[in-house]
Amino acid sequence: MTSRRKFLKTLGAGAALSALALHTSCSEEKKIVNINRTGSGAKMKLRFSPYELKLRHVFTVATYSRTTTPDIQVEIEYDGLIGYGEASMPPYLGQTVESVTNFLQKVDLEQFSDPCQLEDILTYVDSLSPGDTAAKAAVDIALHDLVGKIIGAPWHRIWGLNKEKAPSTTFTIGIDTAEVVKQKTQECANQFNILKVKLGRENDKEMIETIRSVTNLPIAVDVNQGWKDRQMALDMILWLKEKGIVMVEQPMPKEQLDDIAWVTEQSPLPIFADESIQRLKDIRNVEGAFTGINIKLMKCTGMREAWKMLNYARARNMKVMIGCMTETSCAVSAAAQLSPAVDFADLDGNLLIANDRFKGMTVEKGRITLNDEPGLGLTLI
Repeated sequence: MTSRRKFLKTLGAGAALSALALHTSCSEEKKIVNINRTGSGAKMKLRFSPYELKLRHVFTVATYSRTTTPDIQVEIEYDGLIGYGEASMPPYLGQTVESVTNFLQKVDLEQFSDPCQLEDILTYVDSLSPGDTAAKAAVDIALHDLVGKIIGAPWHRIWGLNKEKAPSTTFTIGIDTAEVVKQKTQECANQFNILKVKLGRENDKEMIETIRSVTNLPIAVDVNQGWKDRQMALDMILWLKEKGIVMVEQPMPKEQLDDIAWVTEQSPLPIFADESIQRLKDIRNVEGAFTGINIKLMKCTGMREAWKMLNYARARNMKVMIGCMTETSCAVSAAAQLSPAVDFADLDGNLLIANDRFKGMTVEKGRITLNDEPGLGLTLI
């Protein structure tokens, strides 16, 4: 606690933020890649429509279960090119098809003559409301896909990342009966290098023991704020360490920040913030209470802010995880562009749905595999 209080008193975010690597303007790149597009007078056209995601299995976490996720698919068209984006809306985000639709109806992209002016365009989009993070992410993702296609390069290359450093992704096993958990584990154990297990209920130890009866793969656990007592949380983490768990995500409610800091200080495993943070501005409030952060595009407004969060966290010597919701390969491929720069990746949202519209990033022998197609590397299927 002492170290955390000292940090919070002395932190000056301005200097760190000024050192962040931000997006490049691509006006010059446009001239090089396709001189005919420069000054063409084309306007960006925004289109969107609802698309319900159907889950392959019932998805259960500490606080609810569901079989579908509401989603809105977005397109931005410019001079014959189309960028794809999406807004996925799991219940805890508090956003709906109606709220996302209302937000997107406000967005006027035709006022901008150059799609590559990402900072100007996305600052404008962010200014339209204080929330609506998934709706903003949908525009951000589509715009990044479009700009990558204009430049002619995937975003991992634009950011200077080596795709060969992309990590393995976890595969999520939701809370369920021992019989179902065992079946799910048997189905996926030979396809992945690390599993992710949802905890936060009374059967936590049974969940882990059941999985361990099937496989010895490393396991990341996500408690989704399910533990309320800090001593119990620490005791569980010590037990989990003995069972081959490698990290713990959001062990306690976000309101109990001092308790989380106490647990983190004594934990033998890294502790990652999820519900405790959404955007760049939130990181300074949790530093010292967590080992690292989990960045999700639907919470932080998209790729632009995610890249800033990653760099800021690294500057403060924090670990980084890139995560997702249940999403199509569109948003998952967008998040995957950052994956070569993170410690952990949880990018299996597209694998959990039965009606994906895209092919993009793939998982080969458990590892995230990025292609060299421009933008997000997407193909409609």
